Amino acid sequence: MWELVTHPSNLVFSISICLLFLFAFFELTLLLFGGGTQGILDQLLPADLTSPEIDIDTEAGWLLQTLDWLYLGRVPLLIWFIIFLTIFGLFGLFLQSLAHIFTGSYWSAWILAPASFFLCMPLVRFTAKIVSRVLPQDESTAIFSEELVGRTAIIVLGIAKPHSPAQAKVKDQFGQIHYVLVEPEQDESFKQGQQVILTQKTKIGFQAIRAET
Repeated sequence: MWELVTHPSNLVFSISICLLFLFAFFELTLLLFGGGTQGILDQLLPADLTSPEIDIDTEAGWLLQTLDWLYLGRVPLLIWFIIFLTIFGLFGLFLQSLAHIFTGSYWSAWILAPASFFLCMPLVRFTAKIVSRVLPQDESTAIFSEELVGRTAIIVLGIAKPHSPAQAKVKDQFGQIHYVLVEPEQDESFKQGQQVILTQKTKIGFQAIRAET
């Protein structure tokens, strides 16, 4: 076991585990003196990640989409960083132990470290998703745009056609009104004043079907 941790090919994973404990010790020390790094770290995230309010006029870039997929901004950055260090370090050491069992030697860190980084990301996301549901959240009326799917909207401006959305208003679970762009899911059109049901999120707004009257 000690050879696994101290082998040069495994140092990047061992350092990750060490950083985890050092960072946790540093955070605990600051908490004892009434401080902490959590608020400071969260300020490093883009504002679009830390504020889940809907903005239909802007399209998140691929980087923001990736960070959001990893649940960055949905859990405190400190906790996410601890999750990543733990999974990356243990995942890499696990792969190296398998390599040693089947080949009798450890793989190069230049190959395994990048591979472990990408392979462990789904597990990091899954763990962060679970943690985000367990952690207590501050009461907020801000929502993610996907939460509007399934709600009834009213066309307020223009005629909605496929690939030609019109503006509609929809009320969320908190009673707040949001103005979104809506286009038909099928080959039809929606006129002003017509009620529709939002079915899925698109890059610019939502697709919808005709609401039954």
